[in-house]
Amino acid sequence: MLAKMYKSVNGYTAEYKRYFNVPFEKVWASLVNNENFKFWMGHLEITDLSKGGKMLFHYNDGSGKFENMTITDFVDGELLQLEWGTDTVRFETVPYEEGSLLILKEYIREITDHTPMDLAGWHVCLLRFNDVVTGESNELPADEWEKWYCEYKLLVKNFDKE
Repeated sequence: MLAKMYKSVNGYTAEYKRYFNVPFEKVWASLVNNENFKFWMGHLEITDLSKGGKMLFHYNDGSGKFENMTITDFVDGELLQLEWGTDTVRFETVPYEEGSLLILKEYIREITDHTPMDLAGWHVCLLRFNDVVTGESNELPADEWEKWYCEYKLLVKNFDKE
């Protein structure tokens, strides 16, 4: 399911919702475990899991370069929000019916040519995150990101016209 986009106070918001048939505590534990990042978002590393704490974004290009990102909001078991360049990314886990709901929001200051790339990237990361949470191992096709990139280019283009 594509993210939903809407205008917000300081720009735009892209919102993804994913439902899991597992307790929200398991979703949270999967989200904040550095060992799990290699399976769904291999660039990230938590160095201080707290409000005001740090995460690293590794370029993974052989250069050893990384960017520091500040955790701007944090509630253990519920909420992780961090800087994402000039934007902000927020993860929330909540109980939902017999399982849980993960909400990922990217607060986007300005829509650029790069926006659909980020949105497609988060979409594919969430597909991989599903496997981490459920213990499944669904091999994604090599062109998975390109497929979603095309979808998000259309979403952003049509959103601009609204």
